[in-house]
Amino acid sequence: MRDRYGRHMSQTETFSRPRPGLVLGALGVVYGDIGTSPLYALRECFNGAHKVPLTNENLLGVLSLVVWSLVLIVCLKYLSVVMRASNQGEGGILSLLALAIGKQVNQARGPLVFLGVFGAALLYGDGMLTPAVTVLSAVEGLKVATHQFEPWVLHISVVIIIGLFSFQRIGTSAVGRIFGPVMLVWFSTLAALGIYGISKYPAVLKALNPFIGIHFLFTGGTTSFLVLGAVFLAVTGAEALYADMGHFGLKPIRKAWFMAVFPGLVLNYFGQGALLMVNPEAAVNPFYYLAPQWALYPLVALSTAAAVIASQALISGAFSLTMQGIQLGYIPRMNILHTSSTERGQIYIPAVNWALMTACIALVLGFKTSENLAAAYGIAVSLTMMVTTLLLSVVGRRLWNWSVAHIVIMALCFGLLELAFFMSNAVKFAQGGWVPILIAALTYMIMSTWKRGRMLVYEKLSRDALPLDLFLEDVRMNPPLRVKGTAVFLCGNVAGTPQALLHNLKHNKILHERTVLLHISTEEVAHVPSSRRLTVKQLSEGFYQVTGRYGFMEEPNVEQILARCAQHDLAFKPMETTFFLGRETILSAKGSPMSFWRERLFAFMSRNAQQATSFFRLPANRVVELGMQVEI
Repeated sequence: MRDRYGRHMSQTETFSRPRPGLVLGALGVVYGDIGTSPLYALRECFNGAHKVPLTNENLLGVLSLVVWSLVLIVCLKYLSVVMRASNQGEGGILSLLALAIGKQVNQARGPLVFLGVFGAALLYGDGMLTPAVTVLSAVEGLKVATHQFEPWVLHISVVIIIGLFSFQRIGTSAVGRIFGPVMLVWFSTLAALGIYGISKYPAVLKALNPFIGIHFLFTGGTTSFLVLGAVFLAVTGAEALYADMGHFGLKPIRKAWFMAVFPGLVLNYFGQGALLMVNPEAAVNPFYYLAPQWALYPLVALSTAAAVIASQALISGAFSLTMQGIQLGYIPRMNILHTSSTERGQIYIPAVNWALMTACIALVLGFKTSENLAAAYGIAVSLTMMVTTLLLSVVGRRLWNWSVAHIVIMALCFGLLELAFFMSNAVKFAQGGWVPILIAALTYMIMSTWKRGRMLVYEKLSRDALPLDLFLEDVRMNPPLRVKGTAVFLCGNVAGTPQALLHNLKHNKILHERTVLLHISTEEVAHVPSSRRLTVKQLSEGFYQVTGRYGFMEEPNVEQILARCAQHDLAFKPMETTFFLGRETILSAKGSPMSFWRERLFAFMSRNAQQATSFFRLPANRVVELGMQVEI
């Protein structure tokens, strides 16, 4: 189904009124990160590395900036504009990249591809920092209750992080049902604490006036500009709204925001502000000091649960991003486990999981406090938002026929704000801001090296490949020995003859009576409709050409593809079918377009990538691998 913009709508968007279960689910999964920002955002404004003096005027100015940042970034940019860019109901920066390019993103090059892939790499840094900073911020509430827990904060945080990542292999389908209710309690608690604080100093509501924030920003000098880095912590997590659009749909995400998240956040920030008016010493941790003494321990428990849920959303997002990267050819094949028989998005990638856990523990032990971690938080997220704005400008012009004036206004409104956030965060580079940039740079290096290497291998094999029509003519003129059964050869180039087929014929001197050339194509859309999934073409000499098409959010399954071939008069008997795969050994060649160290890195990744047998779900006892050496 399509909406009035001509976009494909996900199933969850087709309801005229979003179902309560979807709204509650969106509340639990989508808003965990931004929902835990009150734990540390306002604290960093008045007690962080670039704090401002705690005066009445400064407090109202900061609160005004926080509230209107939420309005501009979340309400206007993401919920009103960005989430219109639906790629068959799916969102996320790679989906936006596919819309911007307008052709097969796994074959494209250029500055837009660099922006999209680097934006995806930045999200890995976010996925490592979020569990560390949110869990540590929540556990630090114990220090407010009693100093006896202070030596144990790091240990407790590490144990929670280990438990969180160890849980991932079980899956989130069962636990996901309680995420929504827990976050509903969390946002209700935020609102209640906020109202409790506002009652002590109602004048704090003056900060709803946007001109107070503007006045503070333009008259406070360098100090008011630098504090934008802390203000930005209030909107981190906004990218999750777009990334998780495919799971819940636009309407449930919007409804959850305006019914629970936005009121809870605004009330809590104003409550913390009112508390600081009457008790400036509470600036060391205004969120926990806002609560009555008797509620501290339950609040720490609830905050920890919310932090775990926020971390879960980022970890699941890293899994989904990795699967997209594998499908688009930017990440080597990895072992992907499905943890639910009913939910397509419930996946677990062990290599990514343990890498994230190791990084999170290292960050907690290295930075020691959430205040230090907050200094590293923000640079990667603000850069990601800027990339989203640039890609959105291209999509608006290409798909929605926006005028140049429309695009310029949009880019200036959002781009200048995000540029200001980035510049204010950039000054924290030496205090830890280099960490997410380093993580993103290393991730981009891996992704770009793998992509470049695979393209060089493909080009080498394509150049050396015998055209398929010439091969079939040679088979007709010089028929080899034919044996019973069916041989399936996976091939990347539909116009050429697979190298594995030529090797088999050269060394074994035989052909099967039926030979199927199977090509798996990843397209620029998130999901390929069933009607376009399969194409079967009968060639001469007992050869068939089968093409299976998948979107970048889907995982290919060769056995399912072959089972559907029966609808095209091409039935397979499993015990009479043999799969032939080529396994390349990468060698360095003189004059290679890749540098020496990138060749070594690519060769290492190629050796350690998951075998195609497992990735394509082939029966291991029916697979024959033929090795070949490829110079690049």
